[in-house]
Amino acid sequence: MSTGLDVLATGFRGFARYLGGVMGADAYTKYVEYHRAAGHQVPPLSEREFWRDRTDRQDTNPQGRCC
Repeated sequence: MSTGLDVLATGFRGFARYLGGVMGADAYTKYVEYHRAAGHQVPPLSEREFWRDRTDRQDTNPQGRCC
């Protein structure tokens, strides 16, 4: 019985991760990973600053998006 629940839980986590990627919920994490890998000398934006900047850029330059 435990194996069936483990498989179901693993599948659900995978789906949730996929859905989060589609919705852009992982954008800040990807930004921080890229920032570190690129070797920037300045610290990355805080999460709040990142989302504010992203929203401002989307409002300034609207592109094809659903909402």
